[in-house]
Amino acid sequence: MANKIILIALMCAGLLGCTDSAIHKEIVDFDNAEWQIDDIKTFSFEVKDSSKTYQINYLLRNAVQYPYYNIYLKSWLKDSTGSELISGMEELILFDEKTGKPKGDGLGDLFDHKIGAAKYQELRFPTNGTYTFEIQHNMRPDPLMGMLSIGFEVVDKTETK
Repeated sequence: MANKIILIALMCAGLLGCTDSAIHKEIVDFDNAEWQIDDIKTFSFEVKDSSKTYQINYLLRNAVQYPYYNIYLKSWLKDSTGSELISGMEELILFDEKTGKPKGDGLGDLFDHKIGAAKYQELRFPTNGTYTFEIQHNMRPDPLMGMLSIGFEVVDKTETK
């Protein structure tokens, strides 16, 4: 019995010791698991310390019925005036190409992915203030079926070191 109490105490201490270094995290769901190609998701967030280094991670949820092993995403990072700071397109791998095994964490037929946005890994914001991050899929089908939600998180890299 004493061993179980010690084990539970250690597990609680481990969970409480974990800190989430995300300064902003936001996810939006799609109606009927369909993402229209002209549906650009726009997220706003506040940077309070521009002296730090940040990174952006994509947060995706898809059904196992998603018909592709990958997804192409276009993204834009804009400052409070709407000026574009960084933009580009990235390929994210959601399933193993050969085996078809999902790469994300799953429960049943739903899979969550947290994938680092390659263009936004060593991010320094020019000033404190409000920024906008926009995401659009760049796949051929319209609508893109099997996508349940999309989002992002901004992580303080100085907190994760």
